[in-house]
Amino acid sequence: MTKIDYHLHTALCKHAVGTVEEYVEAALAAGFDEIGFADHNPLPDNFDIEHRMEASQDSEYLEMVARVQQKYSDITIKLGLEVDYLPGGEDFLREQIAGYPLDYVYGSVHYLGDWNFDNPVFVHRWENSNVDDIYQWYFKCLEDLIASRLFDIIAHPDLVKKFGHRPEKLDLEACYRRICTGLREADMCIEINTSGLRKEVGEIYPARRFLEIAFETGVPIVIGSDAHSPEEVGSAFDKGRELAQAVGYTHIQQFTRRKRKPVPM
Repeated sequence: MTKIDYHLHTALCKHAVGTVEEYVEAALAAGFDEIGFADHNPLPDNFDIEHRMEASQDSEYLEMVARVQQKYSDITIKLGLEVDYLPGGEDFLREQIAGYPLDYVYGSVHYLGDWNFDNPVFVHRWENSNVDDIYQWYFKCLEDLIASRLFDIIAHPDLVKKFGHRPEKLDLEACYRRICTGLREADMCIEINTSGLRKEVGEIYPARRFLEIAFETGVPIVIGSDAHSPEEVGSAFDKGRELAQAVGYTHIQQFTRRKRKPVPM
Protein backbone atom coordinates (compact mmCIF):
# COMPACT_ATOMS: atom_id res chain seq x y z
CA MET A 1 0.00 0.00 0.00
CA THR A 2 1.36 3.41 -1.01
CA LYS A 3 0.11 6.69 0.46
CA ILE A 4 0.60 9.69 -1.82
CA ASP A 5 -0.94 13.17 -1.53
CA TYR A 6 0.02 15.40 -4.44
CA HIS A 7 -2.29 18.32 -3.70
CA LEU A 8 -0.66 20.52 -1.05
CA HIS A 9 -0.58 24.32 -1.20
CA THR A 10 1.75 26.86 0.37
CA ALA A 11 1.31 30.25 2.00
CA LEU A 12 2.48 31.86 -1.25
CA CYS A 13 -1.07 31.55 -2.65
CA LYS A 14 -2.31 33.89 0.14
CA HIS A 15 -5.18 31.62 1.21
CA ALA A 16 -3.12 28.83 2.76
CA VAL A 17 -1.24 28.87 6.05
CA GLY A 18 1.79 27.14 7.52
CA THR A 19 5.37 26.47 6.47
CA VAL A 20 6.31 23.78 4.00
CA GLU A 21 8.14 22.03 6.84
CA GLU A 22 4.87 21.87 8.80
CA TYR A 23 3.14 20.24 5.82
CA VAL A 24 5.91 17.65 5.54
CA GLU A 25 5.84 16.93 9.27
CA ALA A 26 2.07 16.43 9.08
CA ALA A 27 2.50 14.01 6.18
CA LEU A 28 5.12 12.05 8.07
CA ALA A 29 2.89 11.85 11.13
CA ALA A 30 0.07 10.52 8.94
CA GLY A 31 2.28 7.81 7.44
CA PHE A 32 2.58 9.14 3.89
CA ASP A 33 5.26 7.75 1.61
CA GLU A 34 5.17 10.64 -0.85
CA ILE A 35 3.71 14.13 -1.13
CA GLY A 36 3.77 16.94 -3.64
CA PHE A 37 3.26 20.67 -3.50
CA ALA A 38 1.03 22.09 -6.22
CA ASP A 39 0.40 25.74 -5.54
CA HIS A 40 -1.78 28.05 -7.63
CA ASN A 41 0.01 29.41 -10.69
CA PRO A 42 0.52 33.11 -11.44
CA LEU A 43 -1.74 34.39 -14.23
CA PRO A 44 -1.29 37.22 -16.76
CA ASP A 45 -1.92 40.82 -15.73
CA ASN A 46 -2.05 39.83 -12.06
CA PHE A 47 -5.42 38.14 -12.63
CA ASP A 48 -6.96 37.27 -9.23
CA ILE A 49 -3.63 37.98 -7.56
CA GLU A 50 -5.33 37.75 -4.16
CA HIS A 51 -5.60 33.97 -4.45
CA ARG A 52 -2.37 32.80 -6.11
CA MET A 53 1.36 33.15 -6.35
CA GLU A 54 2.81 36.23 -7.99
CA ALA A 55 5.10 35.84 -10.97
CA SER A 56 7.97 37.27 -8.94
CA GLN A 57 7.62 34.40 -6.44
CA ASP A 58 8.52 31.61 -8.88
CA SER A 59 12.04 31.21 -7.55
CA GLU A 60 10.82 31.39 -3.94
CA TYR A 61 8.38 28.54 -4.59
CA LEU A 62 11.08 26.39 -6.18
CA GLU A 63 13.48 27.13 -3.33
CA MET A 64 10.87 26.24 -0.69
CA VAL A 65 10.21 22.86 -2.22
CA ALA A 66 13.90 22.19 -2.87
CA ARG A 67 14.63 23.00 0.78
CA VAL A 68 12.33 20.33 2.16
CA GLN A 69 13.40 17.84 -0.52
CA GLN A 70 16.94 18.17 0.81
CA LYS A 71 15.95 18.30 4.47
CA TYR A 72 13.77 15.17 4.62
CA SER A 73 15.14 11.82 3.52
CA ASP A 74 12.34 9.62 4.87
CA ILE A 75 9.60 10.92 2.57
CA THR A 76 9.60 11.64 -1.16
CA ILE A 77 8.59 15.20 -2.06
CA LYS A 78 7.58 16.17 -5.57
CA LEU A 79 7.15 19.53 -7.29
CA GLY A 80 3.82 20.24 -8.94
CA LEU A 81 1.66 23.16 -9.95
CA GLU A 82 -2.08 23.73 -9.99
CA VAL A 83 -2.73 25.63 -13.19
CA ASP A 84 -5.97 27.49 -13.76
CA TYR A 85 -7.27 26.99 -17.26
CA LEU A 86 -8.60 30.17 -18.86
CA PRO A 87 -9.92 29.84 -22.42
CA GLY A 88 -7.57 31.54 -24.86
CA GLY A 89 -4.64 31.46 -22.44
CA GLU A 90 -3.10 28.24 -23.69
CA ASP A 91 0.07 29.81 -25.13
CA PHE A 92 0.81 31.61 -21.86
CA LEU A 93 0.23 28.44 -19.85
CA ARG A 94 2.33 26.30 -22.18
CA GLU A 95 5.30 28.63 -21.77
CA GLN A 96 4.77 28.95 -18.03
CA ILE A 97 4.59 25.19 -17.44
CA ALA A 98 7.74 24.65 -19.50
CA GLY A 99 9.58 27.05 -17.21
CA TYR A 100 9.28 24.83 -14.13
CA PRO A 101 11.05 21.48 -13.47
CA LEU A 102 7.71 19.89 -12.65
CA ASP A 103 6.86 16.34 -11.70
CA TYR A 104 3.17 16.82 -12.52
CA VAL A 105 0.66 19.51 -13.48
CA TYR A 106 -2.89 19.78 -12.23
CA GLY A 107 -5.36 21.50 -14.54
CA SER A 108 -8.31 23.15 -12.83
CA VAL A 109 -11.28 25.39 -13.56
CA HIS A 110 -12.17 27.96 -10.90
CA TYR A 111 -13.39 30.75 -13.19
CA LEU A 112 -16.35 31.11 -15.48
CA GLY A 113 -15.65 34.38 -17.21
CA ASP A 114 -14.63 36.73 -14.42
CA TRP A 115 -16.54 34.78 -11.77
CA ASN A 116 -14.51 32.76 -9.28
CA PHE A 117 -17.53 30.54 -8.74
CA ASP A 118 -16.12 28.47 -5.86
CA ASN A 119 -15.03 31.48 -3.80
CA PRO A 120 -17.34 32.13 -0.82
CA VAL A 121 -16.85 35.87 -1.38
CA PHE A 122 -18.81 35.57 -4.65
CA VAL A 123 -21.28 32.86 -3.64
CA HIS A 124 -24.15 35.36 -3.93
CA ARG A 125 -23.85 35.24 -7.72
CA TRP A 126 -25.33 31.76 -7.66
CA GLU A 127 -28.65 33.28 -6.54
CA ASN A 128 -29.24 34.90 -9.93
CA SER A 129 -27.76 32.11 -12.04
CA ASN A 130 -29.36 29.22 -13.90
CA VAL A 131 -27.67 26.23 -12.29
CA ASP A 132 -28.06 24.03 -15.37
CA ASP A 133 -26.40 26.67 -17.52
CA ILE A 134 -23.55 27.10 -15.04
CA TYR A 135 -22.92 23.37 -14.91
CA GLN A 136 -22.94 23.16 -18.70
CA TRP A 137 -20.51 26.07 -18.95
CA TYR A 138 -18.24 24.49 -16.35
CA PHE A 139 -18.10 21.11 -18.08
CA LYS A 140 -17.44 22.78 -21.44
CA CYS A 141 -14.43 24.51 -19.84
CA LEU A 142 -13.25 21.13 -18.55
CA GLU A 143 -13.50 19.69 -22.06
CA ASP A 144 -11.43 22.58 -23.41
CA LEU A 145 -8.90 22.14 -20.59
CA ILE A 146 -8.46 18.49 -21.52
CA ALA A 147 -8.27 19.25 -25.24
CA SER A 148 -5.36 21.64 -24.61
CA ARG A 149 -3.14 18.63 -23.75
CA LEU A 150 -1.25 20.81 -21.24
CA PHE A 151 -1.97 18.88 -18.07
CA ASP A 152 -1.35 15.55 -16.36
CA ILE A 153 -4.25 15.51 -13.89
CA ILE A 154 -7.66 17.12 -13.78
CA ALA A 155 -8.22 18.61 -10.33
CA HIS A 156 -11.47 18.33 -8.33
CA PRO A 157 -13.40 17.49 -11.51
CA ASP A 158 -16.89 18.47 -10.34
CA LEU A 159 -15.91 21.46 -8.22
CA VAL A 160 -19.00 23.25 -9.51
CA LYS A 161 -21.06 21.37 -6.89
CA LYS A 162 -19.09 22.91 -3.99
CA PHE A 163 -21.93 24.93 -2.46
CA GLY A 164 -24.49 22.19 -3.01
CA HIS A 165 -26.18 23.53 -6.15
CA ARG A 166 -27.49 20.76 -8.40
CA PRO A 167 -28.80 20.94 -11.98
CA GLU A 168 -32.42 20.03 -12.61
CA LYS A 169 -32.42 19.01 -16.26
CA LEU A 170 -28.80 18.61 -17.36
CA ASP A 171 -27.77 15.05 -18.22
CA LEU A 172 -24.83 14.78 -15.82
CA GLU A 173 -23.97 11.25 -16.89
CA ALA A 174 -23.48 12.44 -20.46
CA CYS A 175 -21.19 15.20 -19.15
CA TYR A 176 -19.19 12.69 -17.12
CA ARG A 177 -18.79 10.43 -20.13
CA ARG A 178 -17.52 13.25 -22.35
CA ILE A 179 -14.99 14.28 -19.71
CA CYS A 180 -13.78 10.74 -19.10
CA THR A 181 -13.49 9.95 -22.79
CA GLY A 182 -11.43 13.12 -23.21
CA LEU A 183 -9.21 12.23 -20.27
CA ARG A 184 -8.54 8.80 -21.69
CA GLU A 185 -7.71 10.19 -25.12
CA ALA A 186 -5.41 12.81 -23.55
CA ASP A 187 -3.77 10.19 -21.30
CA MET A 188 -4.65 12.21 -18.19
CA CYS A 189 -5.52 11.21 -14.64
CA ILE A 190 -8.58 12.19 -12.66
CA GLU A 191 -8.16 13.36 -9.08
CA ILE A 192 -10.12 12.00 -6.16
CA ASN A 193 -10.13 15.21 -4.14
CA THR A 194 -11.24 14.81 -0.55
CA SER A 195 -11.63 18.53 0.18
CA GLY A 196 -15.28 18.38 -0.85
CA LEU A 197 -15.93 16.62 2.44
CA ARG A 198 -14.82 19.83 4.17
CA LYS A 199 -17.11 22.04 2.07
CA GLU A 200 -20.83 22.74 1.99
CA VAL A 201 -21.49 19.90 -0.45
CA GLY A 202 -20.06 17.36 2.00
CA GLU A 203 -19.00 15.05 -0.82
CA ILE A 204 -15.75 13.94 -2.42
CA TYR A 205 -14.89 15.29 -5.87
CA PRO A 206 -15.82 13.57 -8.17
CA ALA A 207 -19.24 12.07 -7.49
CA ARG A 208 -19.26 8.28 -7.29
CA ARG A 209 -21.01 7.90 -10.66
CA PHE A 210 -18.41 10.18 -12.25
CA LEU A 211 -15.64 7.98 -10.84
CA GLU A 212 -17.39 4.79 -11.92
CA ILE A 213 -17.42 6.07 -15.49
CA ALA A 214 -13.75 7.06 -15.19
CA PHE A 215 -12.92 3.50 -14.13
CA GLU A 216 -15.02 2.00 -16.93
CA THR A 217 -13.26 4.30 -19.41
CA GLY A 218 -9.78 3.39 -18.18
CA VAL A 219 -8.84 6.73 -16.63
CA PRO A 220 -6.14 6.43 -13.92
CA ILE A 221 -6.38 8.22 -10.57
CA VAL A 222 -4.51 10.16 -7.93
CA ILE A 223 -5.85 11.06 -4.48
CA GLY A 224 -5.37 14.56 -3.09
CA SER A 225 -6.38 16.42 0.05
CA ASP A 226 -6.14 19.93 -1.45
CA ALA A 227 -4.55 20.96 1.84
CA HIS A 228 -4.38 24.67 2.61
CA SER A 229 -3.07 24.07 6.12
CA PRO A 230 -0.86 21.41 7.71
CA GLU A 231 -3.89 19.99 9.54
CA GLU A 232 -5.51 19.16 6.20
CA VAL A 233 -2.61 17.12 4.79
CA GLY A 234 -3.92 13.68 3.89
CA SER A 235 -7.39 14.62 5.11
CA ALA A 236 -9.90 11.75 4.56
CA PHE A 237 -7.35 9.86 2.46
CA ASP A 238 -8.83 6.58 3.64
CA LYS A 239 -12.29 7.65 2.46
CA GLY A 240 -10.88 8.57 -0.92
CA ARG A 241 -9.14 5.23 -1.18
CA GLU A 242 -12.29 3.38 -0.10
CA LEU A 243 -14.29 5.14 -2.82
CA ALA A 244 -11.64 4.26 -5.41
CA GLN A 245 -11.59 0.62 -4.37
CA ALA A 246 -15.38 0.44 -4.27
CA VAL A 247 -15.59 1.31 -7.98
CA GLY A 248 -12.76 -1.07 -8.92
CA TYR A 249 -9.44 0.77 -8.71
CA THR A 250 -6.43 -1.05 -7.26
CA HIS A 251 -3.65 1.44 -8.11
CA ILE A 252 -2.90 5.15 -7.90
CA GLN A 253 -0.36 6.97 -10.05
CA GLN A 254 3.10 8.09 -9.02
CA PHE A 255 4.68 10.96 -10.97
CA THR A 256 8.29 11.90 -11.68
CA ARG A 257 9.17 14.61 -14.19
CA ARG A 258 5.74 14.27 -15.78
CA LYS A 259 6.06 10.53 -16.29
CA ARG A 260 3.77 8.30 -14.30
CA LYS A 261 3.63 4.72 -13.12
CA PRO A 262 0.93 2.81 -11.24
CA VAL A 263 1.53 1.81 -7.63
CA PRO A 264 -0.76 -0.28 -5.42
CA MET A 265 -3.15 1.58 -3.15
